[in-house]
Amino acid sequence: RERHDINIVAFQKGTTMAKSHTIVAYVEDRPGVLARIASLFRRRGFNIESLTVGHTNEPGLSRMTIAVDVNERMMVQVERQLFKLIEVVSVVNVSGESIVDRELTLFKVVCGPETKNNILEIVDTFRADVVDVDEKTMIVQLLLRPFGILETVSTGRVAMVRGAMTSKPDSVTENEREAEAARAQMGRRPEGILPFTSD
Repeated sequence: RERHDINIVAFQKGTTMAKSHTIVAYVEDRPGVLARIASLFRRRGFNIESLTVGHTNEPGLSRMTIAVDVNERMMVQVERQLFKLIEVVSVVNVSGESIVDRELTLFKVVCGPETKNNILEIVDTFRADVVDVDEKTMIVQLLLRPFGILETVSTGRVAMVRGAMTSKPDSVTENEREAEAARAQMGRRPEGILPFTSD
C-alpha cells in the first residue's frame, strides 16, 4: 500500500506575502509527538498561530489542526518537514479548500446586579453561551469589552473540508492493535519503532 502523499502548494514567483494557512495532520498516538512537531516549527523559525490536537475515530491516530502564518514558499517547506517526522501519517494543506473552521473563546467579564441583564441580553441576541455565573463575574463565549474583561482563553482553530471530501487518511481497522500493525506496513515504520527524523 502506498503511503499518503502530502499536498504541495504551487509556489508562484514573487509571492512573498505571509498569510494564514491551515494544515491538517494525522499522527500516531505516541508520547512526545506534539513536542517534536512544536520543536520542528521552532527550529525553522515558523510561527504557529494555533495548534489543536484530539483523538479521531480511527484507533491509534490523533488529528492536529495547525494554523501557521507563512508565505507560499515557506508553506511547502512546512509540509515537507512535517511529513519527515516518522509519527506523521498524513499532511494536508486545506487552506485552498472550502472549509468550515471554528475557534472557541471564553471571556470572564465584570458582572454586577446592574449589568447582568445587559450581558444576558447580548448573550441571547448573539446566541452565545453563559458558562459560569457568580455574584461579581460571568464567563461567556462572546466578547464583551464594554463590561470589563478580566481574563480570556482561546482554543486553537479546528477545520473541516466542506462536502463529501475529507482530509483524513484511509481507515485501516477499528481494532487498535491491528491498526498499529497495519500502519507499520505502510512505509512510515517499516522496521517497527524508529527514531524520528526532521532533516
